Amino acid sequence: MVVHINKGLQNRKKIYFVSDVHLGAPALKDNKIRETLFVRWLNEISPAAAEIYLMGDIFDFWFEYKSVVPRGFTRVLAKLAELTEKGIPVHFFTGNHDAWVFDYLPSETGVILHREPLQTELFGKKFFLAHGDGLDADDRGYLILRKIFTSRTLQRFFSWLHPNIAFGIAHKWSEFGRKSKSIAGHDFRNEEEGIYKFAESVIRNGHVDFFVFGHRHRIADMKVGDSSRMILLGEWIESYSYGIFDGEQFEVNKYQNRNV
Repeated sequence: MVVHINKGLQNRKKIYFVSDVHLGAPALKDNKIRETLFVRWLNEISPAAAEIYLMGDIFDFWFEYKSVVPRGFTRVLAKLAELTEKGIPVHFFTGNHDAWVFDYLPSETGVILHREPLQTELFGKKFFLAHGDGLDADDRGYLILRKIFTSRTLQRFFSWLHPNIAFGIAHKWSEFGRKSKSIAGHDFRNEEEGIYKFAESVIRNGHVDFFVFGHRHRIADMKVGDSSRMILLGEWIESYSYGIFDGEQFEVNKYQNRNV
């Protein structure tokens, strides 16, 4: 568990959070449009942004070979580099779809990479931030699968595959994962959910003002305990949603400027 306290945010007024953009998903027909909109959104929020948190599954799949990186995403990578060069911290959390980020993305774009949940203080409020996968202790099947996918041995074997084969396999698996998540998401049970129970377990050891998660492709704002809130950020497949924190209020909005 990483604990990070950020200072010096006074010059800008808002902190932004977004998750599950799934750029490059072959099963989705509007990838270029979504990429254009995502870059436009990043550009529009940048004047007010103290920090930007990309909360996982920004890419539908990402894998860096030693000398090869995924084709595409030029606009997004250029915008991320531009933002970090302006001094705006951009945090990139690996999700279950883009877990195989290594050194290329942070070194080329300047994003701050997080592979584990992050506890941090933002504008004087305590945040617990994570993509949201692997937090349900009862989902043993997924926890085993997650250990497999984070295995360095598997990553090394995967790198031996030709990229055309490797990415073909990966995108098929990603499509299956999105469909399964969509079906499960219709039965979101709030307090019965493993991720909610996880948040309850965290506050037993200390106060947290806001839990912010992605992964579930659902928008939610729920009270946890007496004074904590759990935010689910939604996705950029249908909702085009994002979180915004101004130091007092946390809101989840939908991006409206979608005329391309």
